[in-house]
Amino acid sequence: MKMNEPLMPATGKRPRGRPRSFDRDEALARAMKVFWERGYEGASMQDLLTAMNLSSPSLYAAFGDKESLFVEAVERYVASVRQECECSGEYTARESIEWILTELAGIFTDRSHPPGCLAVVAFMTATTSSPRIQKMLAQQRAETRSRFRSIIETGIRKGELPRDTDALALTDFYVAIISGMSLHAREGGSRKTLLGMVQTALRAWPEAPAKGRKKKAVHTA
Repeated sequence: MKMNEPLMPATGKRPRGRPRSFDRDEALARAMKVFWERGYEGASMQDLLTAMNLSSPSLYAAFGDKESLFVEAVERYVASVRQECECSGEYTARESIEWILTELAGIFTDRSHPPGCLAVVAFMTATTSSPRIQKMLAQQRAETRSRFRSIIETGIRKGELPRDTDALALTDFYVAIISGMSLHAREGGSRKTLLGMVQTALRAWPEAPAKGRKKKAVHTA
């Protein structure tokens, strides 16, 4: 993921009046890097103004306050990552989870931007922030858990996992693995190390019934 380029086009309409003299997408991408590196509370307004190369009036006119800028940056990041982690509908549940975790291992260690996951960093560094931010972060985590649970429950219905598999517990386990991968990447862990974590985590996958589809590799290191 190249964070020096806009990940997604801006969807909001520009206000009437004098046109902006800066690229809003580029400015948002720069703000995202600051939050990614320093967290919400660690990023000062001066840090943001410097990185975005904006004056205070321009920032407030384009994005509102720091809180609004942070929310937009995190939402843009999450949408982009989810798009990158889309997997084939032909994959089994195990293959889908492996694909997602493997993609995340690459994103978390991509040297073109700060290491780890911005959403995890946000959750860990905005614990005393406003109710609006807390609600947004909780919603993002809930959507991730919902996606994983849907994959796992589909696998159970298709007979790829034992019928008595605890879908909720398995979901929580793999979502926790994402947080651990992010933290390890923040501490300097390499893509190879994170891929090792992925493979270790996949050993906890419940054995498929005897007539289930055989697993296959969906990625190369």
